[in-house]
Amino acid sequence: MAMDINKILKDLESRIEKLELAVLDKRQRNFRKADSSNFKGATGGLRLLATKGFFDRRRTFGEIKEALASHGYHYSKQAVQTPLNTLSKPDSVLVSFREGGRKVYARRK
Repeated sequence: MAMDINKILKDLESRIEKLELAVLDKRQRNFRKADSSNFKGATGGLRLLATKGFFDRRRTFGEIKEALASHGYHYSKQAVQTPLNTLSKPDSVLVSFREGGRKVYARRK
């Protein structure tokens, strides 16, 4: 009987450790290190800007589009807006809000 309890406790402990790892990993999302192969497309351009600290302060869409163009990412407004919306969802790394009637983006703290 004592062996059964120890076995159950070890099983529960390992399950808890797995759950903790899964939860903590999602909360500690960071951008990958700069590597040109990881930054393809409009989403890649936005991730590149984020790794360089571009979103450390509030940025308007116009500023973002200009910065992308200066790094060689030339996309339409719609092509940039979609990944920008994805990256600013509640579980992602950017936050968006209205400031002075304009939508601005910044790194989520």
